Amino acid sequence: MISGRLAVPVLEDLPPLENRSVLLRADFNVPVATAPDGTRVVADDFRIRSTLPTIEWLLARGARVTAATHFGRPKGAADRRYDVAPIAAVLAQLAPAVELMENLRFDPGEEGNDEAFTRRLVAGHDCYVNDAFGASHRAHASIVGPPALLPSAAGRLLAREVEVIGGLIEDPPHPFVAIVGGAKVGDKLGVLRALSRHVDTLVVGGGMSYTFLRAMGRRIGESLVDEAHVAECRSLLESGIEMVLPVDFVALGPGGSLALGGHEASGEVAEFEGTIPDGWESCDIGPRSRANIAEVLSTAGAVLWNGPMGVFEDDRFRGGTRAVCEAVAACRGFTVVGGGDSVAAVAMFGLESAMDHISTGGGATLELVENGDLPGLEALRRSPRRPPRAASGS
Repeated sequence: MISGRLAVPVLEDLPPLENRSVLLRADFNVPVATAPDGTRVVADDFRIRSTLPTIEWLLARGARVTAATHFGRPKGAADRRYDVAPIAAVLAQLAPAVELMENLRFDPGEEGNDEAFTRRLVAGHDCYVNDAFGASHRAHASIVGPPALLPSAAGRLLAREVEVIGGLIEDPPHPFVAIVGGAKVGDKLGVLRALSRHVDTLVVGGGMSYTFLRAMGRRIGESLVDEAHVAECRSLLESGIEMVLPVDFVALGPGGSLALGGHEASGEVAEFEGTIPDGWESCDIGPRSRANIAEVLSTAGAVLWNGPMGVFEDDRFRGGTRAVCEAVAACRGFTVVGGGDSVAAVAMFGLESAMDHISTGGGATLELVENGDLPGLEALRRSPRRPPRAASGS
């Protein structure tokens, strides 16, 4: 088992697997694109490949492996747009001995955590392995149900995520720097408060930073602000935690549009120091802000990065996220990319190999930091250690 407060059973804790059937909960919720011939194909197989060490370990010990995953949001009904055919095609190439169930979310019992659905899911299986860190913050049937019925363990991917993220929570190298970006401050205030108890420096960027700047009384033009959370941002600013916020900005002029959702980029772009004029919307951090962050990271013992510094999908506002990505990559401390858009940015800039750990879970990473545990991990700790007579066939 992994040591520490977050300890969960690992693969070596399972009973002998020769000729046993293992239900593997994976997170194959991958991006899918339409090929020129009209077929649906996996655009990025990172999450599928990330589960291969677990699959290979199980097969090497004689187990029969059936994988199960969610894919998209089909809302509890079969929907051809969300069938697992493209995923199955990739899995058949990477691990041909593994069977893949149809999309778990085609049944409303998955998201409803229905006990009857769980029992149908585990029928015929002897053991359960959870390697779906990115879904382990959900109390869904395939995550929290099987460990109550079968001997269960964390797969290699899940175990590594718990070891790394848990280590940052419980005993991080110092100075510990967290960089949090993204658009919605309301979604991440709990995480920011939790991080403030662990980090030496908290860097805030992206759309969420403008609510903090508003709380400081700064003029921010038409930049994104969540008025409902201004007071909470002010409270965090006054808590004594060392915070780094943007001091200059790359902004889009009045009437301009972002290159998102098929729209063409338009409008004037300019840099501003300190304040943003009326009518202008900041979409990225400026050169001084980038340099400030790089300086903080240059002496960091550990870094956790979650969220972009701007609208990096539009190349006019990509510089801040690129600069932070390069600064994290250059850091000599232990670097963790906390899932979500940060992973997409690292891939865009080709810096995956420079990071110590790239998490497969965005929301799961943040909830583990905020709450100190996840429903999927709690369920694994309660798992029985011996196979039930009916399931094992003995």
